[in-house]
Amino acid sequence: MAPPDDRASPGGVAAPIEGARLVHSGKVRDLYERPDGRLLMVASDRISAYDFVLVPEIPDKGVLLTRMSLWWFDQFSRLAPNHVVSTDVPAAVVGRAVVCEQLDMVPVECVARGYLSGSALLDYRAHGAVCGVELPAGLGDGSRLEEPIFTPATKAALGEHDENVSYEAVVETVGDDVAAELRTLTLTIYGRAEALARERGIIVADTKLEFGTRPDGTIVLADEVLTPDSSRFWPVETWRPGRVQPSYDKQLVRDWLTSPESGWDRRSDQPPPPLPDEIVTQTRATYVTAYEHLTGERFR
Repeated sequence: MAPPDDRASPGGVAAPIEGARLVHSGKVRDLYERPDGRLLMVASDRISAYDFVLVPEIPDKGVLLTRMSLWWFDQFSRLAPNHVVSTDVPAAVVGRAVVCEQLDMVPVECVARGYLSGSALLDYRAHGAVCGVELPAGLGDGSRLEEPIFTPATKAALGEHDENVSYEAVVETVGDDVAAELRTLTLTIYGRAEALARERGIIVADTKLEFGTRPDGTIVLADEVLTPDSSRFWPVETWRPGRVQPSYDKQLVRDWLTSPESGWDRRSDQPPPPLPDEIVTQTRATYVTAYEHLTGERFR
């Protein structure tokens, strides 16, 4: 990853770390530059939804995201190099941070979808297609696609919306060769993840990946990977197309925010209200369940 600029962005409150310079604070992660030129990426307990950073935080979320990403990076080691250099980090951020190499980040969100949900469902209902990919008629919420599709999106700044774009738009942004490799890598990684997760009772409905390039042009898997923040995880045993699916991700938070109980109007410019204690507790439990099911490891 490469720092966007020399200033912290308003994603959250990042604590100073001795010997490292804060260069970016996003919705969930804080990025510091070390004297050796490498980056320290710290996953906070912040949670975001609908382009807002919410309060309060979700206890242990940063540790869960980091552990899960490291586990997935290991599963994909033969498919693509990743940006992790070391987990030897300052004591204050042990368990929630990694040292990673600086990359020239690709300005595209690489999304793979094996099932129809979220913004893809809205696009399908409006146009019969997602990111220019025509889909059969008669699909509903949670329908499994005949084969996974690559549905890229633009990277939005904090407070702005990601926008689904066509493959042709990716070609215009990064060129034919890089676009083709991004699509191939995204679908290959998704295929591996979907098969592995299914064996553990979880459907990976979709996921968002980020890539960067080294000076020699090598494309590297970066940021986080296959976590409840960046993926839709559904229990295999309860999957029923044509309805909203139970999930092991932050859909619980989205659902509460858009419920009458929250009293929040998503169309307004007002920030969402604080999450109730029970939603915070349930969200943590959901993330722990996803971690334990996928990795087979117990979370402390």
